Amino acid sequence: MKNLDNKLLRIEGKVQNYDWGGESFIPNLVSETIKPNTTYAEYWLGAHLKAPSKVITEEGSVSLDEFLAQNITENLGAEVAKDFGKLPYLFKVLDVSKMLSIQVHPSIAAAKIGYKKENEQGIPLTADNRNYKDENHKPEIMVALTDFWLLHGFLESEKLAKNLKETLELSFLLNTFLEEGYLGLYKKVMEYSQEEVNTILRPLVKRILPKFVNNELEKSSPAYWAAKSLNNKDSEDIDKGIFSIYFFNILNLSRGEAIFQDAGVPHAYLEGVNMELMANSDNVLRAGLTSKHIDVEELIKNTKFEETIPIILFGEENKENGEVVFKTKAKDFELSKIELTKTVSHSSTSNSVEILMALKGAATVFQNNETISLDKGQSVLIKANTTYKITTDSEVEIYKASVPK
Repeated sequence: MKNLDNKLLRIEGKVQNYDWGGESFIPNLVSETIKPNTTYAEYWLGAHLKAPSKVITEEGSVSLDEFLAQNITENLGAEVAKDFGKLPYLFKVLDVSKMLSIQVHPSIAAAKIGYKKENEQGIPLTADNRNYKDENHKPEIMVALTDFWLLHGFLESEKLAKNLKETLELSFLLNTFLEEGYLGLYKKVMEYSQEEVNTILRPLVKRILPKFVNNELEKSSPAYWAAKSLNNKDSEDIDKGIFSIYFFNILNLSRGEAIFQDAGVPHAYLEGVNMELMANSDNVLRAGLTSKHIDVEELIKNTKFEETIPIILFGEENKENGEVVFKTKAKDFELSKIELTKTVSHSSTSNSVEILMALKGAATVFQNNETISLDKGQSVLIKANTTYKITTDSEVEIYKASVPK
């Protein structure tokens, strides 16, 4: 292929049409025709085998995993090729219209054990009851592109006790929490039978649903999200994820604010649009608000049963370069936002493969005698060890996925 020697290449992601997605943000962003009765949940940029991106060359397109494998050391850089052997991250845009399942991601050590065990049990990788799809951890960072709501870790003990006290139907759980802590409380509700869940939560649902329908609940209250998760549901059975909504932090991020989800921290996205960057894994242990498989024993084994004081990230700013970098402990990925004007350009040298995506405006990326345009919704792949510059004639907002140096 003629331009395999190029350092800058156009790349196209894949849309995922999950039922919780929105109807217009992603197709409007990536210039895809909006189809009726279709939801657009995620746009993936990466080499994950479930939906690898396409690299556009002069002789046609090639999937990103194949493209990288053709010269893995040159494309990824020697160090990243040695440490990971493949692109270590997956870059996404998410449009959350309905709440996602409450979930926890395992550590690498737990993923290796779980993956091996399920293989030995002969559970197919595509089986509904499979917990571990690979041997990797899945830390992730998200930056809000709109007002964004999510659940993130257990509340501080005083706040959790207050929620239980003030919620009549759940107040009987207070003693369990005071005597047995986070683990005792969570284990108790997660091990309830469906019949017990229905009996306990039915009076709560009866009380909060009319208030939700009449717009009487604040988004900062667990009752709002509990009722939203149940609104327009046909099933008589109530999801045990409702308990978690009363136990976890409810966060509201403004545009440009970020949060990191580490292994073991329970979380759920509730509403809004974000950019997300994560380790290249599909390992998810679910705890509720889902029709998918829930393995209570495995979930409990992998959850951090401790209070979480949320750390909202604002990023480290380099005004001269127009870049804000969101630093985390993850070695697999680093997310940054680049905002440029006529008078501010961006210069950098890639440590490994970088993927840039323009959210607004237009820019040009230069490298020696190569140039490539970057318009709203478009993405560019930059190979390892490439020194490049980005300029704009107006203004541009770009998100960048890279591997930390």
